[in-house]
Amino acid sequence: MGSFVELKKVSVLRDDKKILDDINLIIDSDENVAIVGPNGSGKSTFIKLMICKIYPSYTGNDTICRLFGRIKWNIRDLRSMLGIVTNELEYAFHSDITGLEAVLSGFFSSVGIADNCVITKEMMQKSNDIIELLDVSFLKDRKFETMSSGETKRFLIARALVNNPKVLVLDEPSNSLDITSSIKFHSMMRKITTSGTKIVLVTHLVSDIIPEMNRFIFFKKGKIFADGKRGEIFNSATLSSLFDIGVKLNENNGLCEINIA
Repeated sequence: MGSFVELKKVSVLRDDKKILDDINLIIDSDENVAIVGPNGSGKSTFIKLMICKIYPSYTGNDTICRLFGRIKWNIRDLRSMLGIVTNELEYAFHSDITGLEAVLSGFFSSVGIADNCVITKEMMQKSNDIIELLDVSFLKDRKFETMSSGETKRFLIARALVNNPKVLVLDEPSNSLDITSSIKFHSMMRKITTSGTKIVLVTHLVSDIIPEMNRFIFFKKGKIFADGKRGEIFNSATLSSLFDIGVKLNENNGLCEINIA
């Protein structure tokens, strides 16, 4: 399917400090990937590179930063390739938007629906189909201000999926979710992967990780600390080194947790 992200000798500086330091990485479009690291490890900056929100701070003749094989994208062209759900996106949505309106806005890459936007029957059908897939049909006419964080996140994911993206990027998806909402979110991610869309999950919480994640990329202090298949690096020893504390990884029925060793 080709590469989703291709980075070679990529660094990002902020206030003369390297937030990302000489990153070399290729992520294929047919991989479900977990990007894991402590807070401050460079994950958020890496997301901005992945979605073309920022570019390398300096480039040389051998520096490469491509998304789906291209250096720059128009956001309207990109939406059919890449779905994005970040905490920043959740904050951007107005409280008077209904769940259905939020999903429909995905067709226009907008926050809400402007008066000049034309909503077709096909758009409405597609939105309702995705809402049903994610089990939130009963909430589609409610305002965002009356929903829980977990419910609004599901609608924002539905918004990202209406354009049938090849890859869905989820940034710290379980932030502010309680245990019940986290379990529901976990199940929803598994359903998305079986529908054909690949997920790139960015998190510092092992509990976010689903069994379908087949590759792990660990970030630490702005560098790639480890990169490999699930069975190779997703273990207690590597996680202990990543987080600088002895931990024990437990996996049970697709759910993951770490405890202090």
